[in-house]
Amino acid sequence: MNTDQIIQAIAVYAIPVLFAISLHEAAHGYVARYFGDNTAEQMGRLTPNPIKHIDLFGTIILPIVLLFTAHMAFGYAKPVPVDFGRLRNPKKQMGFVAAAGPAANFVMGIAWVLLHVLLVAAGVTEPFLLGMCQAGLWVNAIMCGFNLLPIPPLDGGRIVTAMLPRDLAIKFASIERLGPFIFIGIILLLNTGPFRVLLGALVLFVKSLILLPFSALPSYYVP
Repeated sequence: MNTDQIIQAIAVYAIPVLFAISLHEAAHGYVARYFGDNTAEQMGRLTPNPIKHIDLFGTIILPIVLLFTAHMAFGYAKPVPVDFGRLRNPKKQMGFVAAAGPAANFVMGIAWVLLHVLLVAAGVTEPFLLGMCQAGLWVNAIMCGFNLLPIPPLDGGRIVTAMLPRDLAIKFASIERLGPFIFIGIILLLNTGPFRVLLGALVLFVKSLILLPFSALPSYYVP
């Protein structure tokens, strides 16, 4: 990719990414509040406003640097604070809180596809708008699939923790304290074949599920 292509990609992906991370994090907070923990609300994080969820390094600097250097993007938002001890049934309900983020991405993926269908049906041919819908589909499929990896502190790891017997859950959850090192390891693994194949297969599976409700439409309707 040359510089012009990278800048164009950033322009197309900016809005889908901001929506994806903001509603992902807000979903955690809304479900936590439903189960009794209003920590996110008290800290002003129970909002879809992207500004409240953007991490300067993780959301802006890191993805741009990786895009220009490795031709791939990886980043993160500020996690919504959740006090699992304030949930009415912490062990069981932490799984629902964790699953809320990927679920929000799944729904957003469907919303972007639906927007693409409506634009095509209305005769809109603007490449930027249709490209943004395609970006919205891919961004949310990637975020949903990636966060479902069963590795603490990813959402999938917390879902697994909620499903394990208590003794095993405590041991498995203890891995979460290594979170920064795990993220560094994931970034390094993104350049390895086996991990990319595994993650790619998971993302493609999520993408196929998002597109399933639109399977009866002609192919040019869907991104």
